[in-house]
Amino acid sequence: MKQLLTLKNFYFFSGKLIPYLSFTVLALLGMGMFSALFIAPIDYQQGYAVKIMYIHVPCAILSLSIYTIIGIASALYLIFKIKIADIIAKISAPFGASITALTLFSGMLWGKPMWGTWWVWDARLTSELILLFLYFGYIGLRSAFRDISKAATLSAILALVGLIDIPIIHFSVEWWHTLHQGASITKLSKPSITSTMLYPLIIMLIACYLFYILIVLIGARREILWRERNTIWVKQCLST
Repeated sequence: MKQLLTLKNFYFFSGKLIPYLSFTVLALLGMGMFSALFIAPIDYQQGYAVKIMYIHVPCAILSLSIYTIIGIASALYLIFKIKIADIIAKISAPFGASITALTLFSGMLWGKPMWGTWWVWDARLTSELILLFLYFGYIGLRSAFRDISKAATLSAILALVGLIDIPIIHFSVEWWHTLHQGASITKLSKPSITSTMLYPLIIMLIACYLFYILIVLIGARREILWRERNTIWVKQCLST
């Protein structure tokens, strides 16, 4: 495992993994979307609007997970100076921001027919919007410095401070009176939705997680080549 954490070994290992991961992501996305659109039933209250759930819920869960990963990777970099951890955090941030924006947008589409409005200053929605600003702040702080080490250190500190928003988002529907519904699929012993809706949702969730991993691997390989561009092994790779 320690050897895998070196930039060179991570580069070659990820290169072997990407083709298999790409096929798996495409297969799961296709299966999940087909099941969501054509197999999962229409909700008796929400009608066809419930189909938005198969995009909104995986994106919402992933938006929290990605920022948590950024926080963990930032801690690893600050404590152990693991370069690949910093790279993972850096590559994750733009994708996490996109997923968070998609979460908010799909939530607005879902909320309009359900609540009669595009937006309310609900605890869950507001804390999710703050998460988007945290992503933007992290990305902006990284791009503000030319020195990689300084940018990595300062952005890592910001990421760790921003972690306080994650439990607020997760528990907001329990801590405050909110329009947003509570957990559905995280109640593993007794999910709140029928199995014909649950299974496509789980497939989409797995597909989104794997897609995130794929994006990180591709982006990390590019970042490694740039950071190690003056090393012999990179010059050999680029010349072949």
